[in-house]
Amino acid sequence: MSIPHGTTGLQALTEAKLWRNPCWFAFRFNHIALRYNSPLYGWIKKQTGLSRPEFVVIYSLGLFDGALARDIAISSGFPKNTLSRAIEKLVSLGLIEKRTDAADRRNQTLHLLPAGRTMFDDTLPQFVLFEERMLQTLSPAERDTLSNLLAKIVLDTPNWADEIDDDTLSGKDPA
Repeated sequence: MSIPHGTTGLQALTEAKLWRNPCWFAFRFNHIALRYNSPLYGWIKKQTGLSRPEFVVIYSLGLFDGALARDIAISSGFPKNTLSRAIEKLVSLGLIEKRTDAADRRNQTLHLLPAGRTMFDDTLPQFVLFEERMLQTLSPAERDTLSNLLAKIVLDTPNWADEIDDDTLSGKDPA
């Protein structure tokens, strides 16, 4: 789909990035993510006093209590050291706790405490409402298609390079 410059009502640079960008997917995805994350995590900071990485731990455990810090890092894209600091703060605030993993005593699972569960339950509706607002321009069928396509891309991310080096840029297989 190609829309002529000046017909969308968007700022000119945004139009250029939208319609004349060889990296169209990355721009669109990042633009949407920032328009979602910036207001919501600003609101989270005001409501709870938590930073984005701290709340990502709460959100992750709200969806999957008993996760490992490593798994939250993988699923969120935040560095392990950033999440480690966030986890320690959340433990000190009495929002989460660490437990020794019964299946592998070297690991510690993370669990929401009642105050953390309440925080998750109280804030989740705002995330849902904001996402619904973002998707209201799409029909139910378009939403399903978008969800499935994005899930397919997410499922492929383990095959992506974690760092860019000369071999990555040249397209060579480093193996």
